Amino acid sequence: MGDLGKIDRELFDSVIYPELGADREDVTLGPTHGIDFGVIDVGGEALVTATDPLSVLPDLGFERAGRFALDVVLADVAVSGVPPSHLSVTFTLPPEMTDDELAAMWHGFAGRAAEVGVSVVTGHTARYSGVDYSWVGGATVLGVGSHDDIVRPDGARPGDRLVVGTGPGAEVAGLFATLFPEQLGLSPDQTATAQERLADTALVEDAMAATNAGTVTAMHDATEGGITGAFIEMADGASARFDVDSEAVSVADGVEAVCDAVDIDPWHVSSCGTLLAAVDPADADDVVASLQARGTPAAVVGEVTDGTGLYVDGTRQSHPGADPSWEAFARLQAAADGTVDQQ
Repeated sequence: MGDLGKIDRELFDSVIYPELGADREDVTLGPTHGIDFGVIDVGGEALVTATDPLSVLPDLGFERAGRFALDVVLADVAVSGVPPSHLSVTFTLPPEMTDDELAAMWHGFAGRAAEVGVSVVTGHTARYSGVDYSWVGGATVLGVGSHDDIVRPDGARPGDRLVVGTGPGAEVAGLFATLFPEQLGLSPDQTATAQERLADTALVEDAMAATNAGTVTAMHDATEGGITGAFIEMADGASARFDVDSEAVSVADGVEAVCDAVDIDPWHVSSCGTLLAAVDPADADDVVASLQARGTPAAVVGEVTDGTGLYVDGTRQSHPGADPSWEAFARLQAAADGTVDQQ
């Protein structure tokens, strides 16, 4: 039994990567470390696609849980620079989910899809024994555009500026404060502030705003491994050095309080909705302004240079490996169940 979350790189390389089915010429970008999406050529157009599991968390409220679930799966296509437009979705639901709960969840899910111009084109919905919350299916997101418009996470060039929108740890802070308000031991005001971070998990609008504002050479979303892991993946893919000033990276209200309460580093935990971008230096200020105009905290936090690796305040960083939020979630859940103290 391995760690929770994504399998490690060694297992992926030894088991998954050697067998990818037929070798087709129309697959212009297949599974690649650090890249969130694949690309198929269809008559000269780029079909960008990504697949992710669906998580529905009842304690968020079913409508809100549906919106959150969709935002997570849309992010991987959004960071390609091609707007997500179509969706195939499978719900394998637990038997105890009622029709009214399903209706509320779907209202949130489909309502969010309509907001960002995404159409559900096919799917499957059923209840099955042996299924528990929160993992209740999967979704494949599609977007169609020009091959020339695709932004890859490994496209950064020496001289580019590094931009961060939203900042580290927002997803985990919002989820933990909402799901485990009593177990965190925070004040009511701290808890309420951290709960607001769930609104920061939407990425589609930020990604589109960034690409419309200037020349973005690379984008990535900070999911498992946080902004440290995502920046390392971007630097490794580009065979370049990323220098980041930690003081320039804004941390949203409530994030540090939650992360301190469970002893995790906000830079190392999943933060869907946090946009990392490498931008042509002439356009960096315009990209930042476009994100700020949406109400998203954003700043130029560093630059791309010759070399390798991620350096924060001059110190080379290592990939966090397994996301520490999984273990923290398990401790909080055990405390909520009354089986063990969260500390």
